[in-house]
Amino acid sequence: MKNMIQQGKKRVLVLGSGGREHALAWKLAQSPRCERLFVAPGNAGTAAWNVDLPLDDFTALITFAQEQLIDLTVVGPEVPLCRGIVDAFQAEGLAIFGPSRSAARLEGSKAFAKEIMVNARIPTAGYEAFTEKEAALAYLKNHGLPLVVKADGLAAGKGVVVSFQYQEAEQAIVQMLDGSLGAAGRRILLEDFLSGPEVSVFCLCDGTTVLPLLAVQDHKRVFNDDQGPNTGGMGAYGPPAFWTAELSRKIIETVAQPTLEAMRAAGAPFVGVLFLGLMLTEKGPYVLEYNVRFGDPETQILMAMLKSDLLPLLEACVQGRLAEQTPEWHDGSAVCVVMASPGYPGAYPQGIEIALPEAGEAEAVIFHAGTCLENGRYVSSGGRVLGVTARGSSLAEAQTRAYELVRAIDFPSAHFRTDIGSKGLLS
Repeated sequence: MKNMIQQGKKRVLVLGSGGREHALAWKLAQSPRCERLFVAPGNAGTAAWNVDLPLDDFTALITFAQEQLIDLTVVGPEVPLCRGIVDAFQAEGLAIFGPSRSAARLEGSKAFAKEIMVNARIPTAGYEAFTEKEAALAYLKNHGLPLVVKADGLAAGKGVVVSFQYQEAEQAIVQMLDGSLGAAGRRILLEDFLSGPEVSVFCLCDGTTVLPLLAVQDHKRVFNDDQGPNTGGMGAYGPPAFWTAELSRKIIETVAQPTLEAMRAAGAPFVGVLFLGLMLTEKGPYVLEYNVRFGDPETQILMAMLKSDLLPLLEACVQGRLAEQTPEWHDGSAVCVVMASPGYPGAYPQGIEIALPEAGEAEAVIFHAGTCLENGRYVSSGGRVLGVTARGSSLAEAQTRAYELVRAIDFPSAHFRTDIGSKGLLS
């Protein structure tokens, strides 16, 4: 058992199986201080580091961390964080990167997050919370459109409906409160609609200090020109041209730092990644939502652009030494194009064989998400399958490199957008 992080070589465990976790593992493996790396359960891209342990078996994960003398565990997905995996590891004296169960409510409950924002006077859309259909529908009748209907709990990206028609809003309200999303929809929020460019801002936090990382723009809609249904993310690019040091400073002062102070006041100091989903409105930046972990596919951008060693940054969060850190970034931009299974985000086949090109230049990487190995072959096992990521001295160069690599991949019937990053070229 390790009660605290010591200097020197480290044994690191990454928890998760998506593109985000492959990107984190890829970056951590480059650290000269990473002696041994494990990923549980991982995917085909992390096969060299995988251990077959399920994310919902905290006892098995803790036992593994103890037996393998793990110095730091890094949690990728939100579900184990909201279920209290950090608390469970810390109770055994194990160092782990991520927020406590209490602090993870910033993502686990949209109503709790709104309360924090309102109490801290953080700019956000007006809203009301409901548990009864009649009251929610009555509010809808007296509210102008468009209106945003949100499930309070974790809904795997399916809990937000932007409604431009009354019937659409009514259907979302009824379905959520009737149980279409299970426990996540027992309470819903009806929220004012905001307009403007969206941006994801990631901040490392040690409970007191906020360290901003790069801003990234995600592409949620499944088709080009932001058409079609929302997905978990069809690609991303960053940093956007409109992102300036002044805007970053304003976000820290008006959103991130007040959030940390409000969480400390609520008895839930926040340690880990604070992911700010922002809308840049005519009145200034407004918070759409908090997430309490790295995003996917935004992490692929962050790891491609990060010049510094990631491991000391994560250690500093856990140790409360974040104020000592100043990360370095590569110049230029990065683009990540998600290659998805045909039919995604609806029903999609699995088991499609994929042939990948030989590893090429260091600035272009294929991150795996929904993949597994069958008889030594890569096959698809999920909706979002690959995150093809490239860095360049300019956004145009990064985009060109990313799509050149996409074209070199043999993934029959793969669906991908052909305009990832193009909005940045127009700004």
